Amino acid sequence: MKIVFASTPEQEEEIRKLVQRMYSTIFPNYFPDEDIKEFEQLDVLYTSTRHFEYFGTLKEAYQVIVSLQIITAILETEKLEERYEKIFEKNVNILQDFGLSFPFTFSNFFHGKVMKNDMLSMYTKAANELLI
Repeated sequence: MKIVFASTPEQEEEIRKLVQRMYSTIFPNYFPDEDIKEFEQLDVLYTSTRHFEYFGTLKEAYQVIVSLQIITAILETEKLEERYEKIFEKNVNILQDFGLSFPFTFSNFFHGKVMKNDMLSMYTKAANELLI
C-alpha cells in the first residue's frame, strides 16, 4: 500500500498567483497587450479543476510551483543569457507534462523585444491605488 498526500488549497492558490504574476509581470515585459490577450484566449497557463486533479498530490503540485518559480526567475533576470536555456526548457516540459499550456521556447524571450519602460500595459499591476 502506498500513501499519497493530496495537494492543499494553499498550493492551488500559489499556482494561481504564479500564473497571475506571469501575466502581470513577465509577459508585459516581452509581449504587447494584443499578444497577451491572445494568450488568454489560447488558455496559456490556464488552470482548471481538472488540472488540479491531474497534479493532485503534494509532490506534483510542488513540481508545478517550482517550475513556475524557476521560469519566472529566469525571465526576470537583468540580462537573459543562453546558459539558462536548458533549465528553462526542462521546466517548460514539466508544465506541459501536467497539462499546462506554455507554448514558448527560450528563444521567444531571448530574441523577443523586451518592452520594459517602453509602454504601459493593461496587464501590469498599478503602482498605487487611490480609494475614493
